[in-house]
Amino acid sequence: MTDMITLTGFVATVPRHFVSRDGVAITSFRLASTQRRYDRSKSAWVDGDTNWYTITGFRQLATNAAGSVYKGDRVIVTGRVRIREWENDSKQGTTVDVEADGIGHDLLWGTTSFTRSVSSSLSGAAPADPPTDPATDAVTDAVTDASTSAIHEEASGALVEGDSESVVTPF
Repeated sequence: MTDMITLTGFVATVPRHFVSRDGVAITSFRLASTQRRYDRSKSAWVDGDTNWYTITGFRQLATNAAGSVYKGDRVIVTGRVRIREWENDSKQGTTVDVEADGIGHDLLWGTTSFTRSVSSSLSGAAPADPPTDPATDAVTDAVTDASTSAIHEEASGALVEGDSESVVTPF
């Protein structure tokens, strides 16, 4: 059984990106997650304790994270958690590591731009097309068609502000 976790927080260190001897891309960074609560006696929001996590991504996720995530960014991370006890000379502690399955910007705090990446294999072969889901493809096509239609209508002046029938949203 695998323990999955989803975290929100700030990238606290500059992401470290490298490629292993085996050719596996790896990116890691520290994530700081601080809970906030409303203190009625102070009539203000106050910070709680900060939890620290080491986030590690592999392969394409590592490559994409290295080009997208920077120190200070607010992110959401989901992945497999591993808690380790450690001891070094007279010090001891606990480390919480997360092997990330997904990393993304937290859109509650800002905007971002997405560019789909094309992975390449080490053998030089062309990348395989991602698996398709007919239902997802139909929704994507409908959204694309509606957006394209709305853009063309707006450009021709046919789109009237407040006209909810001009753009079809399939969900």
